[in-house]
Amino acid sequence: MLTEIALFPLSSVLMPLSRIPLQIFEKRYVDLVARSMRENEGFGVVWLEQGSEVSGGSLDLPNISQMGTYALIVDWDQLPNGLLGISIEGRQRFTVESVWREADGLIKADVVLDAPPGKVALPNQYDGLAEVLKSLLRHPQVSQLNLPLDFTDGWTVGFQLAQLLPLDESIKYALLGIDSLEQLLEELDKLLREMSGEDPA
Repeated sequence: MLTEIALFPLSSVLMPLSRIPLQIFEKRYVDLVARSMRENEGFGVVWLEQGSEVSGGSLDLPNISQMGTYALIVDWDQLPNGLLGISIEGRQRFTVESVWREADGLIKADVVLDAPPGKVALPNQYDGLAEVLKSLLRHPQVSQLNLPLDFTDGWTVGFQLAQLLPLDESIKYALLGIDSLEQLLEELDKLLREMSGEDPA
């Protein structure tokens, strides 16, 4: 079933069950945030594969990813620089079927929403991934996100690690597209071994 949502193109990938902070300064996105908070609805975050979304209202559509994450605003504040700061939380993946730009410059799309990831116990052999996540959460900037924590849930550990690790956005996008929890955890384990200089084999 198709669902019409507004899109927020970003140069970074948002994972389900994860949070990222945003600074909002363009009028179309200030209006989107205000409407989202007023009506308690979300919007779609899609990866901007190249170029910039700050386009001054050009009718050209940016080169956005075919898959994204539906997000809700979970916190907001006025930043010291005067801009609106929000924290958004990814809920579920979606696939873009068609996309267009409204008269005010806002990009909208018809999408197919996946079911939100269900709770699945983290397999024992990946307990080390939960320990890595715990260490990342000690970082002040990460702790400020107030992530929804559950170190026993495989999807939570997998998606939050994928969000927080210093990986190229193309790798994060590939991880977002994985349907199997076992495969996601296996890929993360391999990436961590490569980052630490271990032989991933």
